Amino acid sequence: MKLKLIRNATLRLDYAGRTILIDPDLGAPASRRSFTGRAQNPMVPLPEPIEAITAEVDLVIISHLHADHFDETAKQVLPKDLPVICQPGQEQVLAEAGFRDVTPVDCYLRLGPIVLKRHPAQHGTGAVVATMGPVMGLSFEAPGEPTLYWCGDSVLYPPLRDAIAATRPDVIVSHSGGAMWDGALIIMDAAQTIELASEFPQARVIATHLEALDHCTVSRAELRKAAKEHGIDSRRLLIPADGETLEMDVPPLA
Repeated sequence: MKLKLIRNATLRLDYAGRTILIDPDLGAPASRRSFTGRAQNPMVPLPEPIEAITAEVDLVIISHLHADHFDETAKQVLPKDLPVICQPGQEQVLAEAGFRDVTPVDCYLRLGPIVLKRHPAQHGTGAVVATMGPVMGLSFEAPGEPTLYWCGDSVLYPPLRDAIAATRPDVIVSHSGGAMWDGALIIMDAAQTIELASEFPQARVIATHLEALDHCTVSRAELRKAAKEHGIDSRRLLIPADGETLEMDVPPLA
């Protein structure tokens, strides 16, 4: 398994012979409005040309339709014959955008050797959840590969904990930027990321969704500091830079 963080939540995953692009946000810096007045979004550039990011991609996963997970640039540049996986209820929007091979994942899908399962996620707490709309987490399993659990745009809440415990992943990808909306936390912050890593010590946690949007409140340096203060080893909580590739073997930890 190879996982490259592109920017924010956008990942390029090489898994069981497939190259999967997850939540493509490919726009230029400052091409979208500010959420807080601090800066236009995205606040940082892509680490490499779009052509390199999208080269030889076999499959695209779009967890939900917020612009930082599927933006206008991605809509324009991705080949319309690429298979796209989404959550139920959003396939029509993607079809109207011209994508011809769209499959919603309600429970699970088999993609050759890969079993892809949908899991619960909650984009905040309280009233803001309705504003944010439905989101999903996913797990990936295949012979000879680490089991990967991708939390998606979610806070740490009981159904997510239960799903991770049931999946028993080797690798967990969290969205850890502490984004806020209407005064409410809508993805994990440093404290919840540390709690996640502490609760599932068998897994490596890869923290993403950091430093790219102006409503995120947690920096990589702050998350590293919190991990050190709580005794979380840097081999267990990985905080990749944009453009960095991580390789995971089975088992991921000695």
